[in-house]
Amino acid sequence: MPNKEIRVRIAPSPTGSLHLGTVRTALYNYLFAKRTKGKFILRIEDTDQQRNKDEYTNGILDGFKWLNIEFDEGPYYQSERLDLYRKFAQKLLDEGKAYHCFCTQEELDELRKIQRAAKVPEKYDNRHRNLTEEQKKKFLDEGRKAVIRFKLPDNIDIKWHDEIRGDICVNTSDLGGDPVIMRADGIPLYNFAVVVDDGDMRMSHIVRGDDHLHNTAKQIPIFEALGFEVPIFGHAPLIFTHDREKLSKRKHGDIANIDKYQKEGYLPEALANYLVHMSWTIPDNPEKEIFSFEEVYDKFEFSRISKSSAIYDLPKLNWFNNEYIKAKTIEEVYNLSKSFLEKELDLSMYPKDQLFQMIDLVKAGVNKLDELPGLIKFFFDDKFALNEGENQKILNTENAKKVLDKISNSLDSMNFKDSHDCKKTVDDMGKELSLKGKDLYWPVRVALSGSNKGPDLGLIISLLGKEKVKARIERALKVLV
Repeated sequence: MPNKEIRVRIAPSPTGSLHLGTVRTALYNYLFAKRTKGKFILRIEDTDQQRNKDEYTNGILDGFKWLNIEFDEGPYYQSERLDLYRKFAQKLLDEGKAYHCFCTQEELDELRKIQRAAKVPEKYDNRHRNLTEEQKKKFLDEGRKAVIRFKLPDNIDIKWHDEIRGDICVNTSDLGGDPVIMRADGIPLYNFAVVVDDGDMRMSHIVRGDDHLHNTAKQIPIFEALGFEVPIFGHAPLIFTHDREKLSKRKHGDIANIDKYQKEGYLPEALANYLVHMSWTIPDNPEKEIFSFEEVYDKFEFSRISKSSAIYDLPKLNWFNNEYIKAKTIEEVYNLSKSFLEKELDLSMYPKDQLFQMIDLVKAGVNKLDELPGLIKFFFDDKFALNEGENQKILNTENAKKVLDKISNSLDSMNFKDSHDCKKTVDDMGKELSLKGKDLYWPVRVALSGSNKGPDLGLIISLLGKEKVKARIERALKVLV
């Protein structure tokens, strides 16, 4: 479409939280719009009145905003376009391309039961496609309500060249019979409303999950029947777990929802990078994993999206987030994590420059920002256990008592303003006691931080200061008694 405006969209339903798969598809459309200088449109498909919730709509809008995904148009709401769907449905009825179906739910259930027993595919048998006026009147007199069904062409191959999957062919005999396009209460069903919207909004490309392949085969004849130009389609692979299950809110809970990652301190640019990289690589540098959108605007093509299922990999996501956190300045990390820190720690206990030092100590090991308070909590609170587990084993030795006694007696000579001097003092004591490595450092670390692992010991001592170090050493010595 060289001379046609590129228009793409994302169209979530507010029946739940914003799904990772929806976000990934949105990102692909966003990048394509940027590359082609096209328009990216947001549409909220909110015709399911029973399941829609304002909180989900707000969450969707907030999630896209958090991810810095910008829209050129929208949000449009299907609930505000009902008259348009009814107008186009009537057009199809008037042209004989749709019809009223009066089948009851009991009749449809019985039909499925018979087909199941015969071991044939379950589908509507189009029994009301050619009702006479007399038959229609009889059903109306019985008080039956009619839905509107679209007349699918019989036994026709629906073909299209898919931007991601190549040439696709689906026969209409495999589509479940004539689809309902309008319910009896005048509410449109998905496969009709989406065609009206995409046609009316002049979408040039529709790229979505490959679970829509059969929907596309149903929709193409509707596009044609309504006189709309058929868009170019692309179907991206779905996100699966390592157990080969489709990632879903129902089965996998919060990990499928974007708000989990907002709440836990993932950086939006890291999550976006991870989701795009799941099924797409840079053409001239496929090994490159960390990239900004600005780097790939002019390189993005739908055709480079993998046909294989994407696999949700939390350790890999954490790696991406850790890389982005490490690339931030200490002040940036502090500002981004401040809300998490303030929930658990009294930040007024230390000046900001010391808080920055604490963050710098642990920054390289942070996978998500909500971990940060726990990693530096020992600076603020000494209520960690010393008399259980590994800590007890480390302190319950003769060497531990020697080291802690020596430090307790050397505090007056230690320069707490110089972390290097603090570390040197500990090393000098080790030489006097003929101790080094874990025999020297572990008892000190456990006494001061509650763990035998952690950041630079000299800086821990310097930041805690003389009084805190003294109190914690004395507390540990009591455990030894």
